[in-house]
Amino acid sequence: MKSILITGANIVNEGRISPGDVLVEHGRISKLGEDLSGETADIHIDGTGKHLFPGLIDDQVHFREPGLTHKAEIYTEAKAGVAGGTTSYMEMPNTIPQATTVELLEQKYSRASEVSLANYSFFMGATNNNLDEILSVDFREVCGLKIFQGSSTGNMVVDNIESLEGIFKECKAIIAIHSENDDIIKANFDEYKAIYGDDIPVKFHPKIRSEEACYDASSRAVAMAKKHGTRLHILHISTAKELELFTNEIPLEEKKITSEACIHHMWFAEEDYETKGTLIKWNPAVKTATDRDAIFAAMLDGRIDVVATDHAPHTLEEKAQNYTKAPSGGPLNQHSLVAMLDFYHQGKISLEKIALKTSHNVATLFRMEKRGFIREGYYADLVLVDLNDPWKVTKENILSKCGWSPFEGHTFQSKVTHTVVSGHLAYENGTFHEEKKGDRLKFSGNF
Repeated sequence: MKSILITGANIVNEGRISPGDVLVEHGRISKLGEDLSGETADIHIDGTGKHLFPGLIDDQVHFREPGLTHKAEIYTEAKAGVAGGTTSYMEMPNTIPQATTVELLEQKYSRASEVSLANYSFFMGATNNNLDEILSVDFREVCGLKIFQGSSTGNMVVDNIESLEGIFKECKAIIAIHSENDDIIKANFDEYKAIYGDDIPVKFHPKIRSEEACYDASSRAVAMAKKHGTRLHILHISTAKELELFTNEIPLEEKKITSEACIHHMWFAEEDYETKGTLIKWNPAVKTATDRDAIFAAMLDGRIDVVATDHAPHTLEEKAQNYTKAPSGGPLNQHSLVAMLDFYHQGKISLEKIALKTSHNVATLFRMEKRGFIREGYYADLVLVDLNDPWKVTKENILSKCGWSPFEGHTFQSKVTHTVVSGHLAYENGTFHEEKKGDRLKFSGNF
């Protein structure tokens, strides 16, 4: 593997921004210093005027492979993420077939080893009757267990209370949960369908997948986790009310109940349905501006621990259907870092906090082995950014296989110039170097 020397960058790491150089050898950061100009390397990257971040770790993506590859593939979506500064991802089990056995799970790992430009891990999926399979997983090699407590693409709902109790009691790995109450959602849907038939306006999506549906499911999950001492991670928080379930009064390393904010819930609000329509139809739904602002505030103050995307492509043709038929989800991982940097330009967040929420905390929460920080001896997962190089999102520069983005037409203020994945220069000013693939992520939790 070629060595890399990055010089003159502003290094954003562990609460500080400091000028310095980074030497990468054999996939790892071998030296950090203020002046490493005397070192030799195969590749020299001039970081003058730019900012070097630890690579983003996205703990929630849906890459659709196997079974739904007309929407997306591991190859295309990992590549889109790398162009946006995401060096590692954790992918969800609601594919076809669903990754609910060790055999099917390992097939996804095998495929990623062949095609993924980014580092990778895949969640094991829970069902009402696969506890034995769950308990046979080596969670040093697998990021965690995913439970759908509300239906979404693939409909993997675990709704048997005895099954949930058994999983929460027996599973020692982190449980990541999609938390919505299907009974409440169905009652709301039936109410609107009685009025509008199949032509329900999309603006009612947050009324159908309501605050009540989210809070009811999340509060039940938290209560069950506290009962059994389970490590619980609630994904894509979408309401202000749910924030009362979380704390910022203990260190992340000691937390057993954690949470995630997604880019779209911090960017969009219900008034955007008028212009974006089903393109911003997600589960859980984008809700009010009050919810959006409360989520952002909780992300800043530590009640919400990490930022992710829930990258979940569908084709434009699928999304163009009416409300009842259009699937929920959309592509986001190519634009997650630059979206966070737009928040920085708006004065809403510091660069140091962006690194904390998109990388440091993700590595800490999942107890990842030697990733998420710019430290000597750690894997070299790095992203170099020009903070002041505006560019407009167009169909021509969208890399996700689905070919569209809810950000289309928006001009971001910052641009990713280089992405290093496990010591390999994978992306450089619009060019990909694909001769080396990413690594399987490792974890060191108490299993």
